[in-house]
Formats: sequence, structure tokens, C-alpha cells
Amino acid sequence: MKLRPLLDKFENLASYLQSPLLLIIRLYWGISFALSGWGKFTHLDRTVAYFESLNIPQPKLNALFTASTECLGGALLALGLFARPVSVPLIVMMGVAYLTANRDALMAITSDPDKFVTADSFLYLLAALIVLAFGPGKLSVDALLGRKTGAGR
Repeated sequence: MKLRPLLDKFENLASYLQSPLLLIIRLYWGISFALSGWGKFTHLDRTVAYFESLNIPQPKLNALFTASTECLGGALLALGLFARPVSVPLIVMMGVAYLTANRDALMAITSDPDKFVTADSFLYLLAALIVLAFGPGKLSVDALLGRKTGAGR
């Protein structure tokens, strides 16, 4: 019995999981981003105070920018509309979150990787990176509109 045909068949069957998995990632983390942004809007005073405590310049402007990016970006990510382009500002925001709110975790990336991957920012960052790298999949608005969606069936 030849192994290559069996492996090819297995890989073909496993590839059918790509778009459903991308859909689950987009929905869960897109909605999470949007809810996080909405929370920043609805508690703007607390968000501004928190940004001030992190010494973020122009805390009110940055709080509004962050909330807007999370709300709109999260909604677009969940829908799979302009998913790859919208993942870029979300990735940048999570990078800034690591630099400001999770600096200890960032500095521990090599000495204590568990601290890095358990930071609040990590799974948001990972989800946005996955969508950037693999696209939104075929179960997305981008696919319905005929845009290139990356991997997935």
C-alpha cells in the first residue's frame, strides 16, 4: 500500500476545515474586538483615565481612536469584509497594547513565554495575524463579493 495517496486524501479532507475554522476565529475575535471597543466608548472616562495612567499621549483622542478601531475593525473582521486590510490596524493596536499595558509580558517573551501568551492582548493579536496570513476564508463577505480570500474551502 502506498502512503502518498492516503496522505493526499487526508490533506484534501483536512483542508475542508480551513474556512469553517477561519469563520469561527473571525466571529469570536471580531465580536470580541467590537465589544471591547464598545466598552471603551460606553466608559470613555474610565478608558481615558486608564490611558493617562499608562502615560499614553493625548489619552482622550487615543481612547476614541482605539474604541473606533476596535468597534469598526472587529465588526469588519467578524463579517469577513476587507478582513486582511482591517487586520493590520488591529495588529498594530495589539502591539501598542503590549508596549503599554502588557510591557512586562512583552519583555518576558523569551525568558517567560507563558507570561507573553497569557497576556490579554495575545489571542486578539493571534486572531488578527491568522486572518492577515490566511485571509477570511470562503465563508466571508469578501468571498461573496469575489475578493481573493486566501486559504480555505
